[in-house]
Amino acid sequence: MTAKSHDKELERLKILQKKAWMGGGEKSVDRHHAAGKLTARERLGILFDADSFVELNDLAESQCMEFGMEKRKVPGDGVVIGYGNIDSRLVFAYAQDVTVLGGSVGTIHGQKICRIMDEALKVKAPVVGLFDSGGGRLHEGFFASKGVAGMFFRNTAASGVIPQISCIMGPCAGVSVYSPALTDFIVMIEKQSQMVITGPKVIHDVTGETVTLEELGGTGVHSKITGQAHFVTRTEEQSISLIRYLLSFLPVNHEQAPPAFPCDDDAARKNTTLTDIVPADFKKAYDMHKVIEEIVDNNAFLEVLPEFAQNIITGFARMDGSSVGIVANQPQVMAGCLDFQSADKAARFIRFCDCFNIPLINLVDVPGYFPGVMQEYAGIIRHGAKMLYAYAEATVPKITLALRKEYGGAVMAMCCAGMGVDLMMAWPVAQLVVLDTNKQRPVPFRRHGNIPL
Repeated sequence: MTAKSHDKELERLKILQKKAWMGGGEKSVDRHHAAGKLTARERLGILFDADSFVELNDLAESQCMEFGMEKRKVPGDGVVIGYGNIDSRLVFAYAQDVTVLGGSVGTIHGQKICRIMDEALKVKAPVVGLFDSGGGRLHEGFFASKGVAGMFFRNTAASGVIPQISCIMGPCAGVSVYSPALTDFIVMIEKQSQMVITGPKVIHDVTGETVTLEELGGTGVHSKITGQAHFVTRTEEQSISLIRYLLSFLPVNHEQAPPAFPCDDDAARKNTTLTDIVPADFKKAYDMHKVIEEIVDNNAFLEVLPEFAQNIITGFARMDGSSVGIVANQPQVMAGCLDFQSADKAARFIRFCDCFNIPLINLVDVPGYFPGVMQEYAGIIRHGAKMLYAYAEATVPKITLALRKEYGGAVMAMCCAGMGVDLMMAWPVAQLVVLDTNKQRPVPFRRHGNIPL
């Protein structure tokens, strides 16, 4: 190559790089900003430590060659991939760019995401996905679907090996929602994030039902009804800050211990308020959150799925500077009874903690499984068995504290002696029995139809 042709090629690459950094163009970016949204690169700039992000494959071009789409070929193909540091630890990430072909997953788009996931698996480092996509790119047909399938395959291969966190940055439809569903945690943003398989128009055309996108797959649906949104924030900046905070509780992979931090909160301190929080009268309810905050470092507790199956509480905290997973009954909701939803919620959280070497602290105040036809039809036996399996399989340290009630089959479900618990403790007022013969009953809870509130 001559010096002249070399300079010409270098200039061409500079132009391509400039186009890649502009995403779908200046007008598209301006519309994106006007809607109060950040671009893909701006999001990654906030996620990573300053000046640590290294982008890969920024010049890879889209391959749309049908229906006149060749005129819209752009470098980057609607996704930014790379790696950098978060709190000085290596993390890989990809961020879909909705200003480019609607963030749709095309051939190169899918290959780029698969590549960065492969790199994360090679070195066993966490991967974060920032999703903002209308789904698969139909113009590229089978070749695009191969990339999508590759994402699912790698999500599965990475499960339990490296932490995977997804943030839904806008409307995500079709195949774009399955990859987040295969990851460990999903963050959504109020009035900005939606996840659906089929949109409102398709549903109306097929079934005649009329529904808005927010009603179908907004944060309220996925945080309260489906249990797919583990965290909900108000802004993009809050969601990215939450991801960084969540990662601080987690190891970089399944072979490492979670990071420990210096603790100035005396682990041997005496607490005189717990007996005020927890009434000795079993008929009185109380908020288990207050108990958790009293016993963990600096009263700091990151709750997972706070609005779903609220009769059980799951989340991360620190004790003497080290990460722990908390599983606790909530007497304020359904009197703390277990049901099929809470069993699912707890089982998944327990298995995650076990995969990533996070000890489990179980705070128990449970009158049993919630009875009812709906529960039996919903598969309480099958779902309840998941919780038993998760505790029995877990090899991390397990400590169980019975505060008051521990009755019936729920005794085993909350990890008692015989279920592999390492340390079983009980308060003086606690009752651990198979059958409650005491005439005093827990305070009744409100019901609406067949659904306990």
